[in-house]
Amino acid sequence: MSRTIKVLIVDDSAIVRKLLVEALSGQPGIEVVGTAPDPYIARDKILSLSPDVLTLDIEMPRMDGLTFLKKLMRFHPMPVIVVSSLAQASCKAGVEALYLGAVDILAKPGGPFSVGELKTSLVSKIRAAAEARVAISRGPEPAPPVKLAARAGPLAVIAIGASIGGAEAIESVLTGLPDDLPGIVITQHIPAAFSRAFAQRLDKLCPMRVAEATDGDLVQPGLALVAPGNYHMMLRRAGTGYRVCVKDGPAVCYQRPSVDVLFSSVADAAGPHAVGVILTGMGSDGAKGLYKMKFAGAATIAQDEETCVVFGMPREAIALGAADRVLPLTLVPGAICSVLSNGS
Repeated sequence: MSRTIKVLIVDDSAIVRKLLVEALSGQPGIEVVGTAPDPYIARDKILSLSPDVLTLDIEMPRMDGLTFLKKLMRFHPMPVIVVSSLAQASCKAGVEALYLGAVDILAKPGGPFSVGELKTSLVSKIRAAAEARVAISRGPEPAPPVKLAARAGPLAVIAIGASIGGAEAIESVLTGLPDDLPGIVITQHIPAAFSRAFAQRLDKLCPMRVAEATDGDLVQPGLALVAPGNYHMMLRRAGTGYRVCVKDGPAVCYQRPSVDVLFSSVADAAGPHAVGVILTGMGSDGAKGLYKMKFAGAATIAQDEETCVVFGMPREAIALGAADRVLPLTLVPGAICSVLSNGS
């Protein structure tokens, strides 16, 4: 019988604490062992209750969530899900938390997010977080700098998909790539409103331009487009190049945006001219799409187990035979450039 996942909820709002407790009540294999209104009380309860997963508010009295997260990851690393409001500053802080060691992020209930949606998202995120490989966060390990040895073909395109742990993994890949690569399309599982802050952070750190995609955007060399939260992104041929299509639609593999949706569209639009990369993440999203890319002649890469926060999505892709190469994260940028140099 599988173990019970013990959860500690940390939020200064009694209403939010109550909603989170109710969302997890009666869920098989999950037990809320306590709640805390601030980090000081949370610290004592972590030591006394030994929770497996922590949900953490960003804006709290006495000590803010980011400061507490830094201390927690230094002295007592554990899986943390950040529960953040949708204010602009909070969205940026929520994305920052992913780089400080939080494994996932969730929008606070209220506004457009119903209690039912909260329950579904929170339960799945708790289960995934319990399986995460958590260590002291020092930022993504820098990849060796690489250059494109030869000019890639005019139809070349790079597609990247990730979920839990993907914020740091994607940053590591993009910062290891030159700024003159063919266009890049990215699906990271991230809630609506947080994807723009995620893209803005990458834009400041990476050699190429990075932007949240809008419907009809042209895929251009030196530009990486990130799928907006709660929308699927697909690649479409447009004359001698590509554009992205951003649209609503049912969740695929319980996800919107879905990596499978992106990868499948890349297989159809770009075929052998594409490079597909599947990174750390829970579940199977992207595995079938990567297999479709490989069947269409694309080069395909999966992150190895040792460097994944959660070896779910890459494992499923490898099991399907979808990955040409299985590599540690630091070698992924060089592999992408090698493929493109050999004539994608």
